[in-house]
Amino acid sequence: MVGVSGGVDSAVALKCLKDSGAALRAVFMKNWDEDDAQEFCSAEQDLADARAVCELLDVPLLTVNFSYEYWERVFAHFLAEHQRGRTPNPDVLCNQVLKFDAFLEYAKDLGATQIATGHYARVTQSKGRFRLLRAHDENKDQTYFLHRLNQQQLQYARFPLGELHKPAVRELARQAQFANHNKKDSTGLCFIGERPFAQFLGRFVDPDPGQMCTPDGEIVGEHAGLAFYTIGQRQGLGIGGRRGGTQAPWYVAGKRMHDNTLIVVQGSEHPALFAPALVADSVHWIAGARPAMPLHCEARIRHRQSLQSCTVTENSAGATGASLQVAFKQPQRAIAPGQSVVFYRDDECLGGAIIEHALDASQQSRA
Repeated sequence: MVGVSGGVDSAVALKCLKDSGAALRAVFMKNWDEDDAQEFCSAEQDLADARAVCELLDVPLLTVNFSYEYWERVFAHFLAEHQRGRTPNPDVLCNQVLKFDAFLEYAKDLGATQIATGHYARVTQSKGRFRLLRAHDENKDQTYFLHRLNQQQLQYARFPLGELHKPAVRELARQAQFANHNKKDSTGLCFIGERPFAQFLGRFVDPDPGQMCTPDGEIVGEHAGLAFYTIGQRQGLGIGGRRGGTQAPWYVAGKRMHDNTLIVVQGSEHPALFAPALVADSVHWIAGARPAMPLHCEARIRHRQSLQSCTVTENSAGATGASLQVAFKQPQRAIAPGQSVVFYRDDECLGGAIIEHALDASQQSRA
């Protein structure tokens, strides 16, 4: 059973499996109720594009509505995290609890033995263990978003695009005469799409204005609410004019929740934007058991970031289980609480954790 979104990637994944002779059904998942203006709601057009591909390939298409599951298991968490001043990654949770849980169970109930998606990733099996590997197209690799999958989920997963590069995918779609062969890649929130973020979030989170201050305490403006900003953000701060003899842009460097203050700095290389280490919890290891510690590996703290050399150690277990300290060879810019840090050894994605906070050099030594 193949999840099709109306985009070119899932269309070509379907074609690859069809060409292999697999017995197929396709499923279009609707996970967000269309209550917005047409410019943001593409589900109707996406379904039409998916239906056109399935008709061309002669593959039955089913539709399923997971809107309730999406709201309860993904979007509610997304809102709660923003209200805490954090920056969650709904795509990670979407894959864990919708595409490879709700969709997987739906497919199994209908007799499917495997599910497939248009993700750029690979799965192999070695010594009785399933391994999640980076895609051959490094620019499109999506293992960052898949790092919370477990052994059972990987057992059922197929990623037909894992060994393809995006230009080849589009060419296969063109040769197959898919109308969506040059369709723009989807961006924005998982299943919701690209839209003015602050405006969208403001429908669910009340504004809570406060002061914007420099690390030295100078007030330079007013923010709309800490929920609407993320560490490293440049756009939307509304701070103009020359300060300190420079016209360099301003960036979000921190949030003080106790007094509702947004900390901002001037210049993309300001020291306050960098930290040598971080603490993360909600740890997940794809193999099921944690690797030996300390773990010398590579990691990324955002999608498409180049892999960064690091050393991972385990802190003592607390109420929510053990947390990790991740010390990087080079200081990292804009470490955002709520985002994921994902670990790699060569091509293999080992798992990851949710970033709690950055550590400066003095905090790191104490930890």
